[in-house]
Amino acid sequence: MDTVTKIRDLAKKNIKSIVLPEYNDKRVIEAARIIAWEGIARVTLFTPEMMQKEDKERYINEYFNTYKGKEINIDATRKLFEEDTLYYTAMMTSEGKFDGLVAGASHTSSDVIRACLRCIGIDERITIISSCFIMEVPNCPFGEAGTFIFADCGVIPEPNARQLSRIAFSAALLAQKVLNLSPRVAFLSYSTKGSAKIKSADKVADALKLLKELSPDILADGELQLDAAIVPEVAHIKYPNSPLGGNANILIFPNLESGNIGYKLTQRMSGARAIGPLLLGVNKPASDLSRGCITDDVVDCAAVTAIRAQ
Repeated sequence: MDTVTKIRDLAKKNIKSIVLPEYNDKRVIEAARIIAWEGIARVTLFTPEMMQKEDKERYINEYFNTYKGKEINIDATRKLFEEDTLYYTAMMTSEGKFDGLVAGASHTSSDVIRACLRCIGIDERITIISSCFIMEVPNCPFGEAGTFIFADCGVIPEPNARQLSRIAFSAALLAQKVLNLSPRVAFLSYSTKGSAKIKSADKVADALKLLKELSPDILADGELQLDAAIVPEVAHIKYPNSPLGGNANILIFPNLESGNIGYKLTQRMSGARAIGPLLLGVNKPASDLSRGCITDDVVDCAAVTAIRAQ
């Protein structure tokens, strides 16, 4: 059974409520129909007519009182809640009226991330918002029979060592929850264990130390070149003492540039399925779709978001 089928089946075992605020996007409309028909989640395609006046006023006041300052005023706040359903549904998700939120088909990543950050909030264990993709690569012997998690591919441009450790930690939690995998984390670099004396490699090595302090039980190593991380024969040559042995299933990229290029290169050149971006570190499960997504991407992100809420 392929990874996508397993994810959809697992979502069906404990039905959760997922809100789709992009009610006028044809891909999202069709995805809502499929999600409901397959029984993946209790899905709500949320339209402006569903807003409750009293709740909207309460949300506007709560948001303004929390974030008022030079860059926000009451008129700007009101505009956020009156012209769109994204912020309204994010506030509903924060209150537990929905178990998870999926958006991004017709919103920018910055729109979705800002709504989640300000309305739903950050998990205190993680302290940052980042993202990951579940990648299913066909006919691939590496990773978990071709299944990987790539992170961060969508949020933090230049993560420091501490942020990289939190990205790895939250990606490992997702791997356990959604895929039932034992995490094997590789912090990637163009250096393998000091083969290049560069500052960026030092940052990656420091991230490994911080992850070990945060969660000693997670199997992890770095800094590693990609082939040393996922190809056992190469790992044996380049770094035979690696606890991963070339069997990493979670790849932590050193910056957003490499992560975004890496997932798109894998997706387009190998025909891989890329589920995400799945937001990490948010208080409630949320997904930020790519604006180039197809209907199946919306369905799969909703299934993963539902599992995370179980």
